[in-house]
Amino acid sequence: MSAPSFRNVEASPHDPVATWPYEALVETLEQGLVSDWQPVFAEIRSHPWGGVARRVTRWAGITPDHAAAALFTAAIDRARRRTEAGERKEVARRVRHAIELSGLTSADFAASIGTSASRLSTYATGKVMPSAAMLLRIECGSKSRQ
Repeated sequence: MSAPSFRNVEASPHDPVATWPYEALVETLEQGLVSDWQPVFAEIRSHPWGGVARRVTRWAGITPDHAAAALFTAAIDRARRRTEAGERKEVARRVRHAIELSGLTSADFAASIGTSASRLSTYATGKVMPSAAMLLRIECGSKSRQ
């Protein structure tokens, strides 16, 4: 892989992408080869709401290269969806774990935290994400019975 060369910036292409100034990122996106983009894609996958993703989104809104903008926007969207799916699975796992730790039936546990058994079921399967307050009640509800 060839590394892009940065001009007029205090950065090296070998530095972590997250440390690159905006101008270096833009130079890579506009002048680099597909192989030069790989570290940018890797950073987006690792931190889909991070600084690099936000700067790439900003660039995509102003670049005349609509194809590259669409490619990077799609990569950001895909990384965010994948991360959100993982978060949804983790919340569902935590809900199921809290119910199990409580030693109660799902219906009794739901009543103890102020929701219905059917709503609790949607949280436990990941169909619906509980609010932050509800997640705290769920997790505290299981701990109060230990």
